[in-house]
Amino acid sequence: MKFGIYYAYWEKHWGADYRRYIEKAAKIGFDILEISCASLPSMSDTEISELRNAKERNGITLTAGYGPKASQNIASSDIRIVDSALAFWEKVFKVLYRLDVHITGGGLYCYWPVDYTKPVDKEGDLERSMIGTRKMAEIAGEYDIDLCMEVLNRHEGYLLNTAQEGVDFVNKIHRSNVKVMLDTYHMNMEEDDMSDAIYTAGSKLGHFHIGENNRRLPGQGTIIRWSNIAQALKHIGYEGAVVMEPFVQTGGQVGNDIKVWRDISRGATEQMLDDQAGESLNFIRETFKNAC
Repeated sequence: MKFGIYYAYWEKHWGADYRRYIEKAAKIGFDILEISCASLPSMSDTEISELRNAKERNGITLTAGYGPKASQNIASSDIRIVDSALAFWEKVFKVLYRLDVHITGGGLYCYWPVDYTKPVDKEGDLERSMIGTRKMAEIAGEYDIDLCMEVLNRHEGYLLNTAQEGVDFVNKIHRSNVKVMLDTYHMNMEEDDMSDAIYTAGSKLGHFHIGENNRRLPGQGTIIRWSNIAQALKHIGYEGAVVMEPFVQTGGQVGNDIKVWRDISRGATEQMLDDQAGESLNFIRETFKNAC
């Protein structure tokens, strides 16, 4: 397995000069940096080339994540929105291909964050989502990209809340490049047993996010049993990416969307954030190394 971190641990905006975070991730010792798809369609040819050169120079693998806007909802009953979503994703996939990125994950099957002031039609949205996701998968397949459907907690989404729902969805899509994505933060709220959820995902698991129950770095809490997580992943033969997705800073679009209403970093400077990320990485590497 390779271990990574999401760039937004340091950022307050969706989109950044990822070269800086590639260098930071490499210096700390990570194998992977996860970036956002949000700004990729607007990147220039020069920016794309410089970003790819930076990742290759630093020995970093990139993965991508995204929570589609309501205007990019592949499950919408409005065909114009679905067409807009597919057009957006085709632009994104072209950039990801040039960056040698082969995994993108998130609530790709709907939109995020969900507006619960509107009626929820889970059954209808699931049907529409499956139709749209198949179309999206066909486009992604042309660029050798896996789509990993993230199972979200009930406060952020309603279509896929458990590993079983994720597996059922992927099975119905029936496309080899559509897989399940799990995240310990969401699992902690929705699953009866987190290890069982990993076993349920099994060979369908394509991407894995880790973080504490309050979105701090792995190892900074006491609730999640990391050794059990490591054992379950090893037992199913998972060899993919394990990416930390901590959100500890309030403010900005990231803080607002993630609902970080207090300074979870406890006043940490950027250097302190770097140091704590390194400590978490060491903790996770050791935990996974000792898992049997």
